[in-house]
Amino acid sequence: MIDIVIGITLLAFLAITAVAIVRMTNLFAIVMLFGIFSLLSAGLFVVMDAPDVAFTEAAVGAGISTVLMLATLALIKNHGKTPYNEATPRAHRPWLPLAVVGITGAALIYGTWDIPGFGDPNAPAQTHVARYYIENAVPETGVPNIVTAVLASYRGFDTLGEVAVVFTAGVAVLLLIGGRRPKSTVKLKDEKGQDDA
Repeated sequence: MIDIVIGITLLAFLAITAVAIVRMTNLFAIVMLFGIFSLLSAGLFVVMDAPDVAFTEAAVGAGISTVLMLATLALIKNHGKTPYNEATPRAHRPWLPLAVVGITGAALIYGTWDIPGFGDPNAPAQTHVARYYIENAVPETGVPNIVTAVLASYRGFDTLGEVAVVFTAGVAVLLLIGGRRPKSTVKLKDEKGQDDA
């Protein structure tokens, strides 16, 4: 019962944080709220008995992503101003994105309507896949840890794809943050001094 109360509380805080993020105009406050949102998501994953996903969300979502967004804000100026003023007309009507999100959300809810309950022992994942992994993971792979055997052997290509996506995203962020920087004034002075000599 306490897990349900904690889950509903965290979900309510997630909704409040999401509404606050949408309503804010100060980018620094939005970045901080995104970090809070990630920590709340990590807490929700812990309540749902998914500590590995919670750890990843806390490390990547609340940790690295927040640091990268703060570093980006440090490189730009006027981060508290909105990119448009009230006199500038918007490029789209706000109802179109709301309708698209509403239809997508309804489709997702409809698609998950038949999913078995959490921890249902009669779910296909419990009756077929989990039993196979428990019985055959160690003899087939030689790895004593079943989770490692699943991630590194049975789902090796999937894990490789995930790592490639994360690596590509990291390189892209580093290229965007690094970019081309103007030569420092010290280097320019040294070059002028050599020209004069």
